[in-house]
Amino acid sequence: MYNRVLLKLSGESLMGNRQYGIDEVRLAEYAAQIKEVAAMGVQLGIVIGGGNIFRGLSGAAKGFDRVKGDQMGMLATVINSIALSSALNAAGVKASVLTAIRMEPVGEYYSKNRATELLEQGYVVIIAGGTGNPFFTTDTASALRGVEIEADVFLKGTRVDGVYTADPEKDPSAVKFDSITFDEVYRLNLKVMDLTATTMCRENNLPVIVFDMDTYGNLVKVVQGSNIGTKVTV
Repeated sequence: MYNRVLLKLSGESLMGNRQYGIDEVRLAEYAAQIKEVAAMGVQLGIVIGGGNIFRGLSGAAKGFDRVKGDQMGMLATVINSIALSSALNAAGVKASVLTAIRMEPVGEYYSKNRATELLEQGYVVIIAGGTGNPFFTTDTASALRGVEIEADVFLKGTRVDGVYTADPEKDPSAVKFDSITFDEVYRLNLKVMDLTATTMCRENNLPVIVFDMDTYGNLVKVVQGSNIGTKVTV
């Protein structure tokens, strides 16, 4: 079982069956799964995307300035982080939001020392605002925070149950990998994460597990070391 993990959650998954925004049922399911892991004594840092509210790249394609679009996307991650923190608190879990951009009293300003201090005190630490800079995805923010807090593993919770040879939602002949190396991800041009995030994990020897977060119980299984999803290693 892992002692400290960085969990990346998809903003799109928070939509549930909605077209946009936050589905309260999906949010409660996520909070319940996280509560189970926290009760096991696992230290849990979380980064959540903002694609259910606004995505900088798609905004730029529609005429937004890229920097301003990315800043809007960062703020979207803060909204999701506050929602998840509230759901965790309601479930009886201690949770704290740290933001990469100063915005007290919405959340404390992020630092590695503060994040690790809260983790060691038993808080679930939700790290919002991406890296605080434009042109970086929440995958890259997750990789960066995972390295900074010295996580044992980067868990990438998605709608798909692992890494495939192609997009399984578009290509029914796609084959799933149980494990793969970062070098193979590069060679096969697999869309596990963006290249910046992939390189950061590879260079800092931070293993990544891609798994289906939307199936209830999977988070506990993956934290316990069950062979679900796809593990990406050096």
